[in-house]
Amino acid sequence: MQPSESILNSRNSERTLVVMAKAPRPGTVKTRVARSLSVEAATELYRCLLADTMELAHSIASVRVALMCPESDVEELAQLAVNGATVVAQRGEGLAAGLTSVFAQFACGGHRVVAFNSDSPHLPVSVLASAFEVLASHDVVVGPTHDGGYYLVGAKAPHNALFHGDGMGTNSALEALLLRTRDLRLSVGFTEPFYDIDVESDLARLAAELRLAPARAPRTAAWLKEFEQTMAQSPSAARDQ
Repeated sequence: MQPSESILNSRNSERTLVVMAKAPRPGTVKTRVARSLSVEAATELYRCLLADTMELAHSIASVRVALMCPESDVEELAQLAVNGATVVAQRGEGLAAGLTSVFAQFACGGHRVVAFNSDSPHLPVSVLASAFEVLASHDVVVGPTHDGGYYLVGAKAPHNALFHGDGMGTNSALEALLLRTRDLRLSVGFTEPFYDIDVESDLARLAAELRLAPARAPRTAAWLKEFEQTMAQSPSAARDQ
């Protein structure tokens, strides 16, 4: 169940880790990956990624975990949330509105808040922990991706203009965000660059990593193993070899 705003505020901790999530519905998640998978397969993959990402979030010591999502997804995600994670509806549409809602909701009184993608079970715990440490001496922390975007962003105060017109979902998203921080005169620190799970090559990289260390994301690793076995046994795959 979604707690009231007064309960949320009364339970604020110094550090909150927010997963930017969607309900795992066909055609609404992992749409770029779905170009090389079926829509159904992409949905099941996202369900595994989300579950493993939430488990990763709960492994970080001394943080409160929350999920931020579109209002229409709250009920479904509340059923998937584990270990007391709070599910909060964002105000407005799109990722920019969701991130603005994160910091309006949780970043008050100097509390350090970090938001990251719901398909990120491959992130090392040390990366998420370091994001909170960076915020001790910076206004904003950013985790850049190799394709010009960012997988993580954190702050310790609401900045309503921070995500306006920042080219979400493009290869200039990071550049636009950093321009906005300069306009707002905010100091910025960075975590280690990493990769998103957006396209087939990202998925192949993740599968290779999880073959070596499946415990990092056990649900995702199991799904990828089964999917690879199914593809290897299919007649179309055999013809392509």
